[in-house]
Amino acid sequence: MIVKLIDFLRDRLKTVIRLSYVGLGLLVVWDILFVDKHHAHTTPEHWPFFWSVFGFVACVLIIILSKWFGHLGIMTREDYYDR
Repeated sequence: MIVKLIDFLRDRLKTVIRLSYVGLGLLVVWDILFVDKHHAHTTPEHWPFFWSVFGFVACVLIIILSKWFGHLGIMTREDYYDR
């Protein structure tokens, strides 16, 4: 069932991308018009899209740090156990 859904979405990739952009645009409009920022605790919370940018940057940093940690200790040479 999930394979059929993935194939269905792959066949209509342009439509999926367009719908994603429409959803993103609606979220931006929602944030500008309806999200109350009067009770924010810090100055950056008053900026539009602060939490969106903060979350995106945090995710990118988590990915970069995870790859770095993985290369430091988790990944080993292929002949590590042959010794």
